[in-house]
Amino acid sequence: MKYACLILITVLLSANSFAQPAATDKVQRPKLVVGIVVDQMRWDYLYKYYPLYSNSGGFKRMLNKGFSAENTFVPYTPTVTAAGHACVYTGSVPAINGIVGNDWYDNVEDKKMYCVQDDAVSTVGASDDAGKMSPRNNVVTTITDELRIATNYASKVIGVSMKDRGSILPAGHVANAAYWYNPKAGKFITSTYYMKELPEWVNAFNNRRLQDSLYKLNWTLSLPENLYKEYAGEDDEPYEAKPFGKEQTHFPYKLTGYIQKDYSKITSTPHGNTFLEAMAEAAVINEQLGKGNATDFLAVSFSSPDYVGHAFGPDSWEQMDDYIKLDSTLGRFLSFLDKQVGEGNYLVFLTADHAGANSPGYSVKHNLPGGPFSVGTFGKELNELLLKKYKSGRLLKGQYNGQILLNNKVIDSLSLDRSAIERTIIDFAELQPGVARAVSMKNISTATLPDVQKKMFSNSYFPQRSSDILIELKSGYVSGNGTGTSHGLWNPYDSHIPLLFYGWNVKPGKTNRETYMTDIAATVAAMLHIQMPSGCVGKVIEEVFEK
Repeated sequence: MKYACLILITVLLSANSFAQPAATDKVQRPKLVVGIVVDQMRWDYLYKYYPLYSNSGGFKRMLNKGFSAENTFVPYTPTVTAAGHACVYTGSVPAINGIVGNDWYDNVEDKKMYCVQDDAVSTVGASDDAGKMSPRNNVVTTITDELRIATNYASKVIGVSMKDRGSILPAGHVANAAYWYNPKAGKFITSTYYMKELPEWVNAFNNRRLQDSLYKLNWTLSLPENLYKEYAGEDDEPYEAKPFGKEQTHFPYKLTGYIQKDYSKITSTPHGNTFLEAMAEAAVINEQLGKGNATDFLAVSFSSPDYVGHAFGPDSWEQMDDYIKLDSTLGRFLSFLDKQVGEGNYLVFLTADHAGANSPGYSVKHNLPGGPFSVGTFGKELNELLLKKYKSGRLLKGQYNGQILLNNKVIDSLSLDRSAIERTIIDFAELQPGVARAVSMKNISTATLPDVQKKMFSNSYFPQRSSDILIELKSGYVSGNGTGTSHGLWNPYDSHIPLLFYGWNVKPGKTNRETYMTDIAATVAAMLHIQMPSGCVGKVIEEVFEK
């Protein structure tokens, strides 16, 4: 009898040992992952202003103590905000994740669609429709989704950005929350996709009206004027926009007039980065990110560099000062994470959603290839040609993401030859001074194109949301009227982006081999020992982390 009891006890103890694994068997992960996307950051900004960055700032800290993938490229076109954020977090391309641009024409629903538009949800935190947004238009999972799934939803995922698409797409489908700035209300808001009402801490943050305090600082230079003359062009260039009024054309910019009146202007200043960093800190503290038993994820997208870049261009004093101040903001944020989460307990990656071209006015001034390309004039002249040749002015639905969309219903109703119309459009486009070539989207795989262009163009083709004819501009040509700048093309000035890893398990160093935006999610998944996102086509950058 005693022998039988001893056997039973031994079996029970053995079973219990399998039921409760030792703490050392736990998969090692950081307490917090922070994904930072800087909107419209060229890779060369890391080095162009390197002598001016502070030793306590973010860029030198990540470059010198982290890992840099020096030749990271966007592997598709158009190189725009929504597609970039979707690619970073899905490890996928528009042809797979469906985010083909900031907006597009939905060929199934037969209507124009914004990238995160969702008419089935409502705004939370304001009275307008700025919150009728969700991640549903992204048709694959994100790295943030996969983290939540891997931890049985114990991980918290929060997204914050000045732009809705910069917050929603990174946070993913099953995020705890995504918050974005509503410039009309001057508040961070969300949608009923995530919650019915804002948390008290978000309301408290909004009620601080931090923008007013920042407006009081105006926008002044961080460094002596002689350094701006050394590293950039003139302060006041005729091809720069005037977002603060016609009378404000150079430094210093007076912002006090916007206090309690216009909360949109902050986005076009470095104060927008300061404002967002404060919101990110508030999210970490109030949501207790990095304090639980599972790894949390904070997705932060700094949008102001894009607003500044579009208005003034990359060679401007404004963009230079914006990055000098962003460096300090990032340094402050990393120091905050050191204290709040613990140095070595968090993993950070920093990248960009796209880069940016020289201002066309700058190119013309310095005899560089390029100039402005008027999409409106091109469309008007093309419609006139089609009307004259085919007796109809309704053969086109519009231009989206550098592509022309045909009106197939009208073409069919008039019994016109679609291929002949395409040929007419292509022939006309290729005669324009700023156009390199035009090609049918459906025939890209057989088109006579360099491999790099063919691959990037093919990676953007999602039949339900893409248009019919791609218009490729020549190097240096920018859509618009010549003021400020833009982005969207395959060229390195639009597609070569920074990629830095810093913190937990990151092996300091760099690689000059070619890597891609799609590799970010794959690498983070490998480091966290979780599944790649469902549409991921990236490869792990093994040099980043300690084996």
